[in-house]
Amino acid sequence: MRPYVIDPAKPETLTRSLGSIICEEVSIGRTRLFHKGHRIVEGDLDRLATVERPIHAVVLELDDVHENEAARILAKMLAGPGIEISDPKLSRVNLLSNRKGLLRIDGERLTAVNRLPGLAAFSLVDRIAVLPQTTLAGAKTIPVAVTRSLLDQVAVIAGTEPILQVKEFRPLRVGVISTEILEGKVLERFQRTVRQKIEWFGGSVLGFVETEDESGAISRAILDFLAIGAELILTGGGNSMDPLDAALSALPMVDAELVKLGAPVHPGSMFWLAYRGDIPIFNLASCSMYSRATSADLVLPWIMAGERVTIDDLASLGFGGLLEGKSMAFRFPPYDFEQTGTE
Repeated sequence: MRPYVIDPAKPETLTRSLGSIICEEVSIGRTRLFHKGHRIVEGDLDRLATVERPIHAVVLELDDVHENEAARILAKMLAGPGIEISDPKLSRVNLLSNRKGLLRIDGERLTAVNRLPGLAAFSLVDRIAVLPQTTLAGAKTIPVAVTRSLLDQVAVIAGTEPILQVKEFRPLRVGVISTEILEGKVLERFQRTVRQKIEWFGGSVLGFVETEDESGAISRAILDFLAIGAELILTGGGNSMDPLDAALSALPMVDAELVKLGAPVHPGSMFWLAYRGDIPIFNLASCSMYSRATSADLVLPWIMAGERVTIDDLASLGFGGLLEGKSMAFRFPPYDFEQTGTE
């Protein structure tokens, strides 16, 4: 880019400004004449002549890319499956979800992009459930143009794997086992809440089984659900602080391996997760059985998107794990049914 000063008091600078890019907002009083990034055309010269001060502009060189086109290119290199991009506006292009799913962001590569001069890419947080047409991120340039070679560096960082994507939820078949004695409206509310959550992701509940609070009964219930095709097992009730808890004791009986007991989250620290092969099994503590805002609701979208949840994944929940209050509501799936319990 080559700096250029347009001086309306010198008519020759006006005619020479054709094709140059204005670098500032230009107004007369409260009336805006031109936005930053505006490319000057023949029809602009009369209005430019009314401005009573010099105007800063640049002339683009062969390797330069205007801010709007550069933002569009940047957004395309960031966006993966499940994402569409908007038209540029004032050097910014938005990335929007085109389906319900789990937002995944490669934070290291996004940071690498933002280390490059003149570029800005900003997003929501990783691993949250999003709806169609949610604004997930924005891409823009800081100056009115950047070099094509700079965008080539973004292409190297982006590689062949998407930096941002929305993973579709899978229609998992879910078996639910409860060891708490629930009756009447309490039982109805529990089953309705769990069913609505699973169906929100596109899954289905194979059934609800109430068993004795005894490891043998629970292990048989797990195996029965697996035999009819369950891809996720939820257990309701129990006490994860009890080393003799029946559900935990049932895990080795079905060849399941515990990933982590407890999660660094409040509310919901009594959550636990195990796997039997590729089948996740996790506990719905009493508060999770009715609420829509606990650790179970943070992990459930990951599982419904087909992700294998590791101990590092669960340990990372501690950052942002203080979930009390409305300020953390964005971290939970935007379930489209009414609240059925206390958060």
